[in-house]
Amino acid sequence: MSWRIAAVVAVVSVVACLTAPVFAQTPGTPSTVQSDSDRIQKLEREVAELKAEIAALKSTSTESGRIVELERKLEVLAGEIEAMKIGEAAQATVSEHGLGPAASKVYHAERGLSIGGYGEVLYQNFRSDRSSEIDLQRAVLYFGYKFDDKWVLNSEVEYEHGVGAEVEFAYLDYLWKPQMSFRAGRVLLPVGLINELHEPTVYLGANRPAIETLIIPTTWREDGFGLFGQAGPFSYRTYLLAGLNAEGFTSEGLVEGRQEGVESKADDIAWVSRLDYTGVPGLLAGGSVYAGDSGQGVRSVTGRRLGVATKLYEGHLEWKWRGLEFRALGVQAKIDDVAALNETLGLTGDESIGSKLQGYYVQLGYDVLAGHGGGRSLTPFARYESFDTQKEVPAGFLRNPANDINSLTMGIAFKPIDQIVIKADYQKFDNAAKTGVDQINVLLGYIF
Repeated sequence: MSWRIAAVVAVVSVVACLTAPVFAQTPGTPSTVQSDSDRIQKLEREVAELKAEIAALKSTSTESGRIVELERKLEVLAGEIEAMKIGEAAQATVSEHGLGPAASKVYHAERGLSIGGYGEVLYQNFRSDRSSEIDLQRAVLYFGYKFDDKWVLNSEVEYEHGVGAEVEFAYLDYLWKPQMSFRAGRVLLPVGLINELHEPTVYLGANRPAIETLIIPTTWREDGFGLFGQAGPFSYRTYLLAGLNAEGFTSEGLVEGRQEGVESKADDIAWVSRLDYTGVPGLLAGGSVYAGDSGQGVRSVTGRRLGVATKLYEGHLEWKWRGLEFRALGVQAKIDDVAALNETLGLTGDESIGSKLQGYYVQLGYDVLAGHGGGRSLTPFARYESFDTQKEVPAGFLRNPANDINSLTMGIAFKPIDQIVIKADYQKFDNAAKTGVDQINVLLGYIF
């Protein structure tokens, strides 16, 4: 069965599964659910009334039993208010269904509209003749709508560098059951540790790891559909979507091959799947696979349609324990028919696209305020990366030593509260061509 036939069959199957529950429902008006904020306000009014009644009884009555009863009730209400407020704060820092904390806000709502977002301002000082830069890298708004307990709309609108809005994702979920739910629209590919969880408060470092930009082309999104769910300690996500476009591949990686759902060519369909294990508190261990052709109709100089089969394999590990945070990731990508693709794109010598791209990083940080920071954190960290976007090239082409890179990032991240972070770090870049440029970075980030 060809990719196109398989895609059509899968579309029909998912649409049938999604629409069946709708037609099976009995029409009716959902009951109005009181929001947490309204509930808190009501409880606070009750507390104020109780305090006034207790004060009046103490000044005019000897009913000690009644006073004790009211004081006990007051204590219970105060505890409920505190628990609800803690719950509201916790919701701002909890991830759901593979998304960042702010992007997950809609899943915590009872019904209706949810608004969240994040932003980053980055200063970079390059240790060369290149001018320093300061940039509003991203200003992001999340808009979600929870129709009922099953149907959820979630979207992200991003302004990069303060101009030009892009729709980062926009999808519908049908939350059938924990083990299997459905998602369709523009989705983030579930690859690596950053692509889905890229809000500035959830990772260390002012800049995202280079491997998760050049080899894993973060932020990687595409129009498609698929399934997600959790069974015991295992969670998964699997999608069919439009593939990469090989005409954007370069010697420096796959990042320009993203189509981003903007009139994406869909001659070639890709499949991506991820599986994670979280059975031990603080542990995330898993991996993902991406496979599909990336030719998208491009033809060689002889007129042959190029397939450009592209496969990417990635494994990741994260462990958090008593202030300690450890991350590791390894990735390898393989591309077929690169010699013909080079010829079609006019690439010669060391300009060749890599037929194999490979890299890994390890990162360690420790929150020195863990356990006694009063909601604050101060985390020194170090990250080592090693990668080569031309690990292998076709016969007749050369590898550019500037693409064989090792880097060391050392810095610190301070959170005065969970939703705000200030990061500062120094990055040392070395490559086989001896042309690496070091830099100092400072970032202010927030989520809401």
